Amino acid sequence: MEVYEAMRSAPTTRAFAPDPVPAQLLRRVLDNARFAPSGGNRQGWRVVVVQDPDTRRALRDLYQPHWRAYMQRTGGAALLADPKALDPASARRLQAADAFAERLHDVPVHLVVCVALSELAIVDTGLDRPSIVGGASIYPFVQNILLGLRAEGLGAALTTLLTPAEPEVKRLLSIPDDVALAAYVLVGRRSTPWPERLARRPVESFAFAERYGQALT
Repeated sequence: MEVYEAMRSAPTTRAFAPDPVPAQLLRRVLDNARFAPSGGNRQGWRVVVVQDPDTRRALRDLYQPHWRAYMQRTGGAALLADPKALDPASARRLQAADAFAERLHDVPVHLVVCVALSELAIVDTGLDRPSIVGGASIYPFVQNILLGLRAEGLGAALTTLLTPAEPEVKRLLSIPDDVALAAYVLVGRRSTPWPERLARRPVESFAFAERYGQALT
């Protein structure tokens, strides 16, 4: 698949077929994703590929409390209780996201993406805001995984809502103390057709020339 086509047609998948994913396909995706950039070319990413049904169920149990807390915090729980307050398309998306969280264990492959903390260059810790730049050494790798999965015809859902359960996840998967959770990617065959193109805001809404807010022409 041409790279721009993959970028424009790789939605979050929340409805998966039960078909297993061939191991060689997953390996091919990871083999190509590893060429992502990272600070100092340290390549601090680590991935645990989970397919065992019992472990998938355990991960779902760790995920769900944080999903429910997120829904309460964002008002999603109230909207789910009264979907008529939303337009039909938004109501369907919210219901699909909640159903996905409930059936997380049915997704054939769970990728728990981690990063070795010693390999991060976190240069913004002195600023009076939450640190974000440490992720520059791991999330390009995650995006490569998503694009590789799309090229292979596989759906994926990326979430970080498992990270609050990091201590429990690390015990479950025997992840060492000096390695942190960065992302949780659910992988499988889509049970619905691929969209031709996703809907996104235009370039003019986020890109500026020379100064913030100045139109890019």
